[in-house]
Amino acid sequence: MKKLIALSAALLAFALPALANQYASKAQTRILHGWTEPDGTRMAAIEISLADGWHTYWRAPGDAGIPPQLSWQASRNLSAVTFSWPRPMVYDQNGMRAIIYKNRLVLPMALSPQNAGKPIRFKATLDIGICKDICVPLQVNLNEIISPDSTNATSDIKQALATVPHKAAENIRCTTSAGTRGIILTVLADVPRLGSPENAAVETGDPLVWATDPKVSRIGRSLKLETEFVHALGGAFALNRSALRLTLIGSREAVDIQGCD
Repeated sequence: MKKLIALSAALLAFALPALANQYASKAQTRILHGWTEPDGTRMAAIEISLADGWHTYWRAPGDAGIPPQLSWQASRNLSAVTFSWPRPMVYDQNGMRAIIYKNRLVLPMALSPQNAGKPIRFKATLDIGICKDICVPLQVNLNEIISPDSTNATSDIKQALATVPHKAAENIRCTTSAGTRGIILTVLADVPRLGSPENAAVETGDPLVWATDPKVSRIGRSLKLETEFVHALGGAFALNRSALRLTLIGSREAVDIQGCD
């Protein structure tokens, strides 16, 4: 129910974008040009500088929040955009759990040009949610020409890429059992200590299957995660374990686990 209320609030917020206009100054956005890789891919980034006390959301926002959405189809000489999400932080307030970025977010993106060596016209709209005492939607228009030989803020982008969750888990053991509302998943994985506190985010790959807030604990080198999956419409359902994505988040680094077969 908590997640259903949060989803309804997010949809209502996007239905009323005009409300966000007065808060536009709380999130200053610009494109960092980056560099061109040997295969022609352009490594760039979207930088979001947030006012004091404000935050925005990771790709899976948690119990409440608006995940960033980018619409770039109006761009020219661009066939694909792939984001690399830096390590977020887990934030709890009034019983609601959110996965967020504070202060400044540099969101790296790999831009695949249709014609390598030619400029990219990056024309897009970015929809995000920003929060402090209240939460509001914000739509940002991005329009920039990125030349193949331009460079800008390369060190900032590389620093952000260095915090992207990596694949360092070993000996992953996943088991399921019947829960009171759905399916309980228990995961044990050998993971280096990530920095206290250690948290986790669980993505199901199915918008109708939600995960309860995961419980994370340590047994020596092994990290234990437990969560329960619940179907939004109730009743029985099949859990696609290969579609699960688990992100283990610490204060120093994060680990990405894709699939839990």
